[in-house]
Amino acid sequence: MKRYDLIVVGAGPAGLSAAIEAAKRGLEVAVFDENSKPGGQLFKQIHKFFGSKEHKAKIRGFKIGDELLETANELGVKVVLNAIVIGIYSEKEITVNIDDEIIHYKADSIIVATGASENMVTFDGWTLPGVIGAGAAQTMMNLHGVKPGKKILMLGSGNVGLVVSYQLLQAGCEVVAVVDAAPKIGGYGVHAAKIARCGVPFYLSHTIIKAEGDDCINGVVVGEVDSKWQIVEGTEKHFDVDTICLAVGLSPISQLLKMAGCEMIEDPKKGGLVPVCDNYGATSLPGIFVAGDVSGIEEASSAMIEGRIAGIAAAHALGYIEKEELIKEAEELESSLISLRQGMFAPENRGKDILKTDEGFDVSNNLLRKGYLTDDEVTKYPGVKSVSGVHPIIECSQNIPCNPCQDACPKGCIKIGSDITTLPAFDESTKCTGCGLCVVSCSGQSIFLIDEDKEKGYTHITMPYEFLPLPEKGDKGKALDRSGKPICEAEVVGVRTSKNFDQTSLLTIKVTDDMGMKARFFKQLQEVK
Repeated sequence: MKRYDLIVVGAGPAGLSAAIEAAKRGLEVAVFDENSKPGGQLFKQIHKFFGSKEHKAKIRGFKIGDELLETANELGVKVVLNAIVIGIYSEKEITVNIDDEIIHYKADSIIVATGASENMVTFDGWTLPGVIGAGAAQTMMNLHGVKPGKKILMLGSGNVGLVVSYQLLQAGCEVVAVVDAAPKIGGYGVHAAKIARCGVPFYLSHTIIKAEGDDCINGVVVGEVDSKWQIVEGTEKHFDVDTICLAVGLSPISQLLKMAGCEMIEDPKKGGLVPVCDNYGATSLPGIFVAGDVSGIEEASSAMIEGRIAGIAAAHALGYIEKEELIKEAEELESSLISLRQGMFAPENRGKDILKTDEGFDVSNNLLRKGYLTDDEVTKYPGVKSVSGVHPIIECSQNIPCNPCQDACPKGCIKIGSDITTLPAFDESTKCTGCGLCVVSCSGQSIFLIDEDKEKGYTHITMPYEFLPLPEKGDKGKALDRSGKPICEAEVVGVRTSKNFDQTSLLTIKVTDDMGMKARFFKQLQEVK
């Protein structure tokens, strides 16, 4: 029986982070994962992360995965793939299915970082080919280069549903609608705004009635729900689709912990059945720790921090570091974790009807119901100012934990402060150079550069652009407003790309002055329907 100081179950962001911290402190570490590739969800995540520099903000998930794997390899962490852990026992022994052979391993400590699985919902026709989880769609696109379908309906408006909807658009799919039974969008408003300005409609307080088709999906019927979640008769709507994506939440994969005999608790706010654990990830069984979604559903940024804490805690439990080091390191990481759990999307605010931002600004009802700010609403936020010359327009209206724009601006034009959930504000006393670094650094793609003085009668708008093929200077098309509606003629006057932009291009269009505060997306003439 092979023995290790530490065994980590799960090679995702939490598991790899835990393994790295433990290996740094001298532990011999093995990581087992059932997949053929390590990294968990990170290699499907082509979007830029939120948070601050310490949380790897504005870095794309797959690049973070590369960094973690490289570090783990350098530290001698043994990663065993296609290895299904089928049992964990209180004496820190595990059984693993590798190539249909059951192998026993022993450790002095175990960290379980098994993550979460996608939830499903049932409706008439839900077993037809073409009904898939949003995570499955992400795997098809971002790992295997396969389009999940041509015309897709997304059920679920949390961050997963919104992010995957945008990635479907990037892959060339048509997202016909985002549907959610809840009365308001569940994910970040900036994610919703990205797909709304591409023309994707939201149907809140709606759900799927049935999927249509014989051998596969060829349509879907949705209907409005009342306050008791019952279908309102006469509200049925039909969409021609070949794919339905389900983004209806995640559940912790906690069965191994229950099998081991850990004390468990059913907590809906954490996603379901989770182990009882302390701030270090220690469960009720000595030597068994947890990290990441298995202990409560959060973002990957939080999972990595939890993994680091658990890895350090395991090192202390086995006598590799003193308690003083554990307390010092854990306190710093806990502080970083707390900063991600602030604002209106904090765990304790789930399900609450928040009407004001922390600064006292009204939360946009239109954003929550339709996915975009109105022309009147957008001017009320501190990132939107009317000044001469080129300047940023920051359409960020929710207390989201994110501050890369503040760090990116070389002139200090954007102010957030030490609390990363504070709404970004434009400092009128500074002079914007139009470099565009704030635009490409914004993980929510909610910053635009406006120049009303560049050309008489026209306003130049620089926007983030992540679609292929890239438009070229001189291309003509239509400018779309925040709702995705074509509003005027537009011409491309500049396209900037750079390695430092990390695959976000700066597209500059010109529109007539009266459209400068309305136009937020560009479609070439052949794309406009």
